[in-house]
This record gives sequence, structure tokens and C-alpha cells, in this order.
Amino acid sequence: MSMFGAVVSGRLVQTFEQIGETQFITTIHDADHINHIVLFLTGTVPFPQGMGGLVYFSWPDPNAPPTWQLLGHLSEDKPSAIFKISNLKKGAVGSNDMGPNMNTFGQQLFSHNAQIGISVEPILHVQQQSALVTSQTTSNFVLFCQKMLENFLNYASSFAVTQVQMTANPNETFVPLSVLQSWYSNFERRLQQSPNFWRT
Repeated sequence: MSMFGAVVSGRLVQTFEQIGETQFITTIHDADHINHIVLFLTGTVPFPQGMGGLVYFSWPDPNAPPTWQLLGHLSEDKPSAIFKISNLKKGAVGSNDMGPNMNTFGQQLFSHNAQIGISVEPILHVQQQSALVTSQTTSNFVLFCQKMLENFLNYASSFAVTQVQMTANPNETFVPLSVLQSWYSNFERRLQQSPNFWRT
């Protein structure tokens, strides 16, 4: 009986093979065309008391062994999850920093297929590692927003002219640059206070 299952849209359910005492793995074919993947507990075998599963993903690389990227976790309190994998890049830099050793999921040969590995570990460690992924994602999002805002402000500022330099044009609407600067400052302040404020 398999403990874990995976669903890729338009495909049959896949189960995981146990390759070690606490390690499970499945192979995803044609991963380049996949945006999301759903992982779940099948319900046939529960997690041991006080344990959870860290979920890792590895893009195919024909020239190197697997490089594992931590996606998140599954637990008795979180028996299923949807993971977006389309934004992950092959051979992502630093992807082994939080992941297991390359051979944690067995001695593997080079592969053209993506793989998903689940490592069953104490729930406290699982939650801590999963929180790091969430924190890193939030930090990257905040950094992206800041860079985007700076780019927009710099772009708009490059068109700034003084009132004397302005040419009268009844078809143009002008906004003072100070308004953009004020908006930028307010947006950045709110982003620092709550990265998801824009969702409300």
C-alpha cells in the first residue's frame, strides 16, 4: 500500500515507491509541460506519531545527478497540497541548501524525467523547513515588488520636465512627479508591514 499519491492534470494518479526507511520517490514524465502538481496522503498508511513529510522536487538534467528543491510539506494536519512547479528552473542555484544530499533518495543515474521525493521526518523539523521556504518566497516577492516599483519610478522620472519646459497639449494629462514619489513611498511602507496587503 502506498502512503503518498500525486496528480498531474490530465494524467492518472501516481503513487510513490518506498526506497528507504523514511524516503519515498516517484518519477514525473514530460515535466516541462507541467504547471502544478497535487500531492496527498492516500489514507491507507498514516504518518507515524509526531512525523510529517518534506516534499522535494527535482527537474530533469541529462548532464548531472538530481538537484533537489524543497517545495513544502505534508502532514496529518495537511494531508494534501498543490505545488506550483512551472516557476522552478532546472539546476536552480542553491537548491540543495535546504534539501537532502543528492543521494538521499537512492543512488540515481542521470535522468530526463522530473522526480518528487518525500522524506518522513519529525514534524517540528518539517514545519521549520517548510516555514523557511515560505519565508524565502515572501522575501523574493517583496524584493521583486521593490525592484519593479523602483524601475517604474525611474522610468517615469526620466520623462520629467519643469513647468517652463512643458509644451501645451490639450490631449495630454500631466501628473506631478511628487505624486508618484508619494505613491511609491506609501506602497513600499505597506509592503514592508504586510507583503500580502494588496490582496485585500
